[in-house]
Amino acid sequence: MCRWMAYSGEPAFVDELLFQPCHSLIEQSRHAHEAKTGVNADGFGVGWYGERDVPGVFRDIMPAWSDENLRALAHQVKTRMFLAHVRASTGSATSRVNCHPFSGGRWLFVHNGQIGDFARVRRTLEATIPDHLYAERHGATDSELIFLMMRANGLEDDPIGATRATLSTVLAAMKAGSANAPLKFTACFTDGQTIYACRFSSDDRPPTLYCGRTAKGWLVVSEPIDTEGGRWNAVPPNHWVTVTPEGPYVEPFSVH
Repeated sequence: MCRWMAYSGEPAFVDELLFQPCHSLIEQSRHAHEAKTGVNADGFGVGWYGERDVPGVFRDIMPAWSDENLRALAHQVKTRMFLAHVRASTGSATSRVNCHPFSGGRWLFVHNGQIGDFARVRRTLEATIPDHLYAERHGATDSELIFLMMRANGLEDDPIGATRATLSTVLAAMKAGSANAPLKFTACFTDGQTIYACRFSSDDRPPTLYCGRTAKGWLVVSEPIDTEGGRWNAVPPNHWVTVTPEGPYVEPFSVH
């Protein structure tokens, strides 16, 4: 499984949060504590917002801990909001187009999880994406597919409704396709103003999710980036998180 983080707050240099903490996302790319796979070396990515509506994105297939360009970029970019991801593939090739975050218009999306038995339902689910969005499908991951489905289902206007509709469609296709492995969806997405995150699984073991505060803003992460346990709150299974400047709001989330 992958590891990711999201930040929203006062402008901060990316490396202050991506590299410097004792259990930073870069450290988690080598030694994750709460993931099924301890090493996440199948590529990485970071997306950030500056003075334009469309975010900047940098992705590559190197392990995050060994990429000098990532370190140099993170040292120079100062931003009020960014998402970062280190990848452990669940089957798709290690290529730049399969690395997170995925972007579309103002939106960024990162995901930790999988569509169970994806090969059985991939063709069915891809057929639900309208042509104008399918043209943006550059990779082969289930994560990118889910993001495109969410956009088709109205992510721009109703993030929680679009997510619920998408996961409902995925579960229905899995049932029809006799998929036995679970759907796991611990994901984060943003339009550059509000961060949304969801911790959901069709079994009782969704990938982990935490919210925490920094001196400058708010974090949503796969696992804590330091050992200051008092500032981290675990998000319960099957819950939704909305992060505004006032902080995170956590509420139950279900799929019908």
